Amino acid sequence: MSSKSVVIVAGVHGVSGRAAATAWANTRDTKVYGLSRRSADLPEYVEGITVDLLDRQDVERKLGELDGVTHLVFAAYIEKATASERSRVNVAILKHLVEVVEVASPALNHVTFYQGGKAYGSDLGPFKTPVREDDPRLMPPNFYYDQEDVLRRQQVGKSWHWTALRPEAIIGYATGNPMNLGVAIAVYATISKALGIPLRFPGSPEAYRALYQASSADLLAAATVWAGFTPAARDEIFNITNGDQFRWQYMWPRIARMFEMEIAEPVPMPLSLYMTDKAELWREIATRYGLLDIPYEKLVSWNFADFIFNSGFDNVSSTIKARKAGFADCIDSEEMLRAFFVSLRDRKVIP
Repeated sequence: MSSKSVVIVAGVHGVSGRAAATAWANTRDTKVYGLSRRSADLPEYVEGITVDLLDRQDVERKLGELDGVTHLVFAAYIEKATASERSRVNVAILKHLVEVVEVASPALNHVTFYQGGKAYGSDLGPFKTPVREDDPRLMPPNFYYDQEDVLRRQQVGKSWHWTALRPEAIIGYATGNPMNLGVAIAVYATISKALGIPLRFPGSPEAYRALYQASSADLLAAATVWAGFTPAARDEIFNITNGDQFRWQYMWPRIARMFEMEIAEPVPMPLSLYMTDKAELWREIATRYGLLDIPYEKLVSWNFADFIFNSGFDNVSSTIKARKAGFADCIDSEEMLRAFFVSLRDRKVIP
């Protein structure tokens, strides 16, 4: 039987892209292609295509004859030092992909792309909470806004639609993707346990007490499939989080119990300084327990973890709009973390 849906997932080796590819591959009568600049293991039933989205000619060579594509999922991202440079390159990779695919595949029906807390200024400092999708934009440049504007212009007169999903702190598995808060917590806990010290929250007192939220990668993937088929999601933006909030003050002791560790009072401690000399210790741990051979520097971005653990202000999104449109899935964040750490053990990422 031929596939009714043909899906391209850009950024398939990232946390959100891998989860989206898996969810689409488990959808009936669906063929999934995963795009990335690098080679790595892929989810089952996903066919990989190595392509440089910044190179328009490479996109045309690899995707210009890929007929029948019905859905695009854009989870690709290129980090740059400045906001203007981030906007330039991340707009370019989205524009190249959409322009090539819509010409090659008149059947294109929907484009889903991911935004995030930077759309509300979560990277800049305290912001109004709970945030809503109709909150006013911030001062540009902001690559989320610029990507959205490109899609709005590109869609004029076309039969396809788009949906933007805004998660926060996506928790899920991806190979060699260091911007993953869940993996950072797991590795930090594993190293602390190996050193025989308690699990201390390493961030600021303000962040320890502030409200925070997270997004399960699987939940975000489910929303991605939902958006691809749901008329109410067309040309709309939705916050997608687990549906609850927590304070590290109360979650941290529960995380310690997940690792069978004692807890001690928080001490502000930049992980980007204190964890950089732990590569040899990690190699010893990996050898002792037969863990995956992932280079320590590609395992965790300690700068990313430091940023989250030192954001001393509430981070809360309203998810009412998504629920009113028909997406009501939710998950308890503690249960999500517990299941995630189990999955890391099963995959031999941590002992």
